[in-house]
Amino acid sequence: MARKIGSRYTAHQILGRGSAGTVWLGEGPEGPVAIKLMREDLASDQELVGRFVQERTALLGLDHPHVVGMHDLVVDGNDLALVMDLVRGTDLRTRLDRERRLAPEAAVAIAADVADALAAAHAAGVVHRDVKPENVLLDMQGPLGPGGSHPALLTDFGVAKLVDSPRRTRATKVIGTPDYLAPEIVEGLPPRAAVDIYALATVLYELLAGFTPFGGGHPGAVLRRHVTEAVAPLPGIPDELWQLLIQCLAKAPASRLRASELAERLREQLPQLAGMPPLDVDEPDAESDEDEPAEDRPTAAEQPGPQPRRGAVPLVPGSATDSNRDTHTSMRVPEPDELAGGARGTARVPRASGAPRPGSARHRAAMVARRRRLALGAAAVAVVAAVGVGGWLAVSDDDADATPRERTSTSPVAP
Repeated sequence: MARKIGSRYTAHQILGRGSAGTVWLGEGPEGPVAIKLMREDLASDQELVGRFVQERTALLGLDHPHVVGMHDLVVDGNDLALVMDLVRGTDLRTRLDRERRLAPEAAVAIAADVADALAAAHAAGVVHRDVKPENVLLDMQGPLGPGGSHPALLTDFGVAKLVDSPRRTRATKVIGTPDYLAPEIVEGLPPRAAVDIYALATVLYELLAGFTPFGGGHPGAVLRRHVTEAVAPLPGIPDELWQLLIQCLAKAPASRLRASELAERLREQLPQLAGMPPLDVDEPDAESDEDEPAEDRPTAAEQPGPQPRRGAVPLVPGSATDSNRDTHTSMRVPEPDELAGGARGTARVPRASGAPRPGSARHRAAMVARRRRLALGAAAVAVVAAVGVGGWLAVSDDDADATPRERTSTSPVAP
């Protein structure tokens, strides 16, 4: 059902839904457009609308081939809408859901396009703050690039900042999507351009591996891993590309590359990636399976319904992990001792096949059993020692009554 958006635009049909609003196929004075109609609670917050209007000039001024351009901002009654370019294609999350992982050449080409978009935004003083596959659109009508990749365009600039208003959060809150949050945000520092580089490196890792480097399990565990864990290596990619990845996933923001440098370095990698097939790497065990023996876990074929994607975690308990899941989470910033992992920890360290994860229920049960075995072993040693001492005393008493010749006869006879 069509609906009017302000006086210039008409929304015809829904293209997709997200946590911040609904995207419609619309029509404007210059032809087809995409209209992102924000949630009513966001549109009715006058302080929030005022903050977004202040950013209007910067957002409308982002003109770049790899940025989804914004044409207008409509504030009309209870409607708050972003009018954007209509991209004929799909988003990167949909492609990942279909293919799981991409060939390295295509993955790096897409990441380079996004890095170009971030370079333009950062030069204009705009930090995206929510770089992830859902916010990368693939233009299916554009020319094919390296590895058969379609041109990638970054969208949803300003939405994370829109949601993160003073009335909605305080310094003790975390705003963002857990799998892609830079460590400094988890620690409560203000987001700078480097957070976008970290998020893009996380996206590239996911495109190559099929899962994010620190994702899986409860969002709190994911946040802790960003701060405390080193990224697990990806076998099979050139060392130069790997070094580039880990530099952009550095815990210290100052150690990461700038967006323009990252785009240039990524494109330098393309020739040696030509023709390389997607990586064949093992996905980390899901945290929810750690308390269950591997042989007792149901196989993918035995599990009913669609299987959850390990690339990201749902932010609302019980929600489906699909492309329409909630975009942001608002969580308390963990205390320093919590970020250190505590007694149980969350680190997914390398371990033997079938061995329990440190801190899991299986690991604790194994430790209890081990302590019980040690206690029983110590008791057995004490009993044996007591018997041995008793026997030695008995022999000593017998020896005391023996003659010197008799005692000597007990010694081993030399050959």
